[in-house]
Amino acid sequence: MIFSYDFIVLGSGLAGLNFALDVAEHGSVAVVTKRGLSDSNTNWAQGGIAAVSASDDSFSMHIADTLSAGAGLCKEEIVRLCVEEGPTAIRRLEELGVRFSRKDDGESYDLGREGGHTRRRVLHVDDFTGRKVQSALAESARRHRNIHILENHTAIDLIMKYKMSGDRRDRICLGVYAMDKATGEVKTITAPVTCLATGGAGKVYLYTSNPDAATGDGVAMAARAGARVANMEFYQFHPTCLYHPKAKSFLISEALRGEGGVLKRINGQSFMEKYHPMASLAPRDIVARAIDTELKASGEECVLLDMSAKSADFIRHRFPNIHAECLKYGIDISSEPIPVVPAAHFLCGGVITDLLGRTDIGGLYACGEVACSGLHGANRLASNSLLEAAVMSMRAARDARSVYHERINETLLRAVPMWDTGRAVPSDELVVVSHIWDEIRRFMWNFVGIARTSKRLERAERRIGLIRQEVEGYYWKYNLTADFVELRNIALVAELIIRSALLRRESRGLHFNTDYPFTDDENYRHDTII
Repeated sequence: MIFSYDFIVLGSGLAGLNFALDVAEHGSVAVVTKRGLSDSNTNWAQGGIAAVSASDDSFSMHIADTLSAGAGLCKEEIVRLCVEEGPTAIRRLEELGVRFSRKDDGESYDLGREGGHTRRRVLHVDDFTGRKVQSALAESARRHRNIHILENHTAIDLIMKYKMSGDRRDRICLGVYAMDKATGEVKTITAPVTCLATGGAGKVYLYTSNPDAATGDGVAMAARAGARVANMEFYQFHPTCLYHPKAKSFLISEALRGEGGVLKRINGQSFMEKYHPMASLAPRDIVARAIDTELKASGEECVLLDMSAKSADFIRHRFPNIHAECLKYGIDISSEPIPVVPAAHFLCGGVITDLLGRTDIGGLYACGEVACSGLHGANRLASNSLLEAAVMSMRAARDARSVYHERINETLLRAVPMWDTGRAVPSDELVVVSHIWDEIRRFMWNFVGIARTSKRLERAERRIGLIRQEVEGYYWKYNLTADFVELRNIALVAELIIRSALLRRESRGLHFNTDYPFTDDENYRHDTII
């Protein structure tokens, strides 16, 4: 059976729901999400959204900070666009019910400052901004008569058609095949317009701040469909995740360092001043690499984030979520330092898009972390991620509405093939899936992590090549499961990261190769495109 809509959105974070709510005024929308509606990277975001709103700030300052963090690879046009449209995106979120924290006067925003920012410009809702944004958008989406939410549906692949346009072969997306995890049925879901908003791929690494859903599905599906991807070597490692045997990579927001937190060795000695003039407020790539260097030199398992410069009352009021979560593990951050380590956090590369969120494939948009819009360059400035998701989803929705009527007649005339299982049979070797998954995550952490060498990257390339062969053989032989679909995507994303890292024979931003410790602007000041 074919399920037809006017628009399909894959993903239910800020980018996906913002897009869905916008286009829903013009047609029916299927929001396909592989877990619950709120299981997204947005829901885990603590820090906030960077947007100019203070009298001592300006667009030019925010642009300069973004370009500086991006290490020469940001696209200035998209940086300017996102920064200048930031206040409009904030107003839209407020209209949808997000209540950003304000000062005691009730008028001005209580702005935070994070690494790489020269001004306070991070709007937040205490220290669980993402959860509040997610909640407001999810509530609006559930109420909207034109939005149909398909929870626990795992997208498998995009439905593609091809046509000749002169000498060019155009790729066109007609929808998605998605598995209903409750029944195992693979549904054929069609629409003239599909938007990828599937988030990141942190689960490709052994240690990550991301939720379990972050398996790079959108990048993998788009790549298999023939879309170009770029800058996959630039994976951002958040410097400060809680180090505790029972904590599942709980994020310690950069906002703590913005409020005076200082990184120290176990012996109490600060070290960031050796690495950058901004010390503990340096950009994330520098802080993560510094921590990694200190840990390898000392043999210690973590460093400490010291908040003793702030009063206990301030810490409990400004960071209630982090304070409460750390207390669960016996750590009172209002009176003792926090043990922290880096973890994979944000994909700065992704599916290449233009200024309107359009990909290489007709009818397919991408926004949020899955996309490579050019905003982040070689390193994302803190809290620019939710900014990009909010701004680019608005722009993509605006364009999708305008082209929808042009595509509907052309698209719906095509016969869309139903999902065909072929000769696949049930698998009795599900242990293979978990074993390969664990192997990928471990060698990605060890060989393609914060600091890399060409030898380790080549070793990773050889291993991922064999794994991809095993995975594709399994794909054609056995019936699919949701776990296997995620494994297939993780394997492809890992290969894209490794190939991209091998192509960049320099060190820039988040990509640091000890065999090429210099930055080579003459040969490598460009995107890595696959």
